[in-house]
Amino acid sequence: MALSEARAALAGCDWSRARDILDATVCSTPTTEGERLDELGEALWWLGRIDDCIDARQRAYALLEEFGPASRAGQVAIWLYEHHCFKGRMAMASGWLRRARRVLESETGRVEWGNLLLREAEEFHGDGDLLAAINASTEALHLGRELQSSDLEAEALQTIGRILVDQGRHREGMGHLDEAMLLAVEGRLGPYATGKVYCSLIGACEDVGDLRRAAEWTEAATRWSDHHPLAVFPGLCRLKRAEVLQRRGDWELAEREARLACEELASVKVSSAAAGWIEVGEIRRRIGDLVGAEEAFAHADELCCTPCSGMALLRLAQGNPKAAAGIIDDALGDAKIPLIRARLLPAKVQICVAAGRLADATDAADELEHIAAQYESDALVASAFSSRGRVQLAVADSSARATLRRAVERWQQLDVPYETASAQLLLGQACRSIDDPAGEEAAFKSAIATFDRLGAAYDARHARQLCEVRTLPGGLSEREAEVLRLVAKGATNKDIARTLDLSDKTIARHLSNIFAKTGAPTRTAATAFAFESGIVSTTI
Repeated sequence: MALSEARAALAGCDWSRARDILDATVCSTPTTEGERLDELGEALWWLGRIDDCIDARQRAYALLEEFGPASRAGQVAIWLYEHHCFKGRMAMASGWLRRARRVLESETGRVEWGNLLLREAEEFHGDGDLLAAINASTEALHLGRELQSSDLEAEALQTIGRILVDQGRHREGMGHLDEAMLLAVEGRLGPYATGKVYCSLIGACEDVGDLRRAAEWTEAATRWSDHHPLAVFPGLCRLKRAEVLQRRGDWELAEREARLACEELASVKVSSAAAGWIEVGEIRRRIGDLVGAEEAFAHADELCCTPCSGMALLRLAQGNPKAAAGIIDDALGDAKIPLIRARLLPAKVQICVAAGRLADATDAADELEHIAAQYESDALVASAFSSRGRVQLAVADSSARATLRRAVERWQQLDVPYETASAQLLLGQACRSIDDPAGEEAAFKSAIATFDRLGAAYDARHARQLCEVRTLPGGLSEREAEVLRLVAKGATNKDIARTLDLSDKTIARHLSNIFAKTGAPTRTAATAFAFESGIVSTTI
């Protein structure tokens, strides 16, 4: 009778009542005691007491493995896999998944077997084995439909959808996610499956750069989580909301939401708590609080020890491009999925340009363009234009202005002010490089206004420094003056290319511009101009 009452409370999402009943219940057989402990673990999970949940379910597994049923023991092992994943204990999680397979090998026609297949699909996905992942999750989908299990069907659809997105088949993938979402909005799923589908759909929207759709689903998920104000989902929804607010430029509210998410998720899902600290660090970095950013990224590193682009850009802002390059190279070395790499490549371009590694910057921009073309995402295309324009600007390619104008237009359409202003800052420099003072002034003015409105102190200060009048004789750019100084020292084109880490072709283009602007027909005449005008001793 008591177990029936507890099960009714669990079905009604009354987790506290279920826990109280189960705590007070005494079972007469090992099997019913195992079931009681499993259900107690369920209530404790939703109450956010994940360590107590793990303890209860480990005791449940010991009884159910010995006394049966095997299907229940296998499902408990699957839950323990998930719980340890949430805590960041990946070796223990892997052990529980292997144990679940051993226990369920004779139960292949059951929902529990389908749940195992989906967790194995997630493992394959994380390892980059997308074919094995799609095969396992497709088998689970067929089983869910055969058994008429809406939860298994929906979780399989969302798993397949995420894999297809990462394969570059994002329209097909989003179709699977939409189908899973339909089961959720129809009220045919349990709370865990509902929350998982919401999170998966929002994550996919963010991955492919569908920022508006991600924002809409985040608000819907937040409303849903208000009715399930326990365990992991409110914190996850709060984290997603912080990411949306950060992109929209509401940094104060975004940081508040991210910090609350960190508190709510710290004892429940370690990786998501780390993501919250990364979000805080990114906001702190953008407003120019480098000390606060350092502290936030350190919190994230303590939880997950995963290199991120924000930390790399922080090192760049601190004047340490070598450390920045090491961090971003490590992050890319760990990234196997193209969409994950696409989040890191813009930072790689920026850092390599700052470090003078222009060949590496070009390679990174090439890869980003390839991924953007593959996924046809507006956000990825905008990011690719910004990165390509940054490289073109560094090598004095006059097409940088046109590229960066396209970047600004794309970012404006997406309504993401910080990215728009960053592209405008590059555009202003590109206009300056080809002697377009009107375009230069307009771009810098817009960038500074946006940075000031956002509170992006570091970027605003940098933009104002760029706006300072720096008149060089003959209208030469800073890079052209740098090349001319080396010419005046007697360096050959190859010497200059080696010194500046530029190609011979780029040096030849710079010299052509120098000859045209100064009216010097030869290197000797250009050298004379450099000394006569004071360029050799000019400090930029």
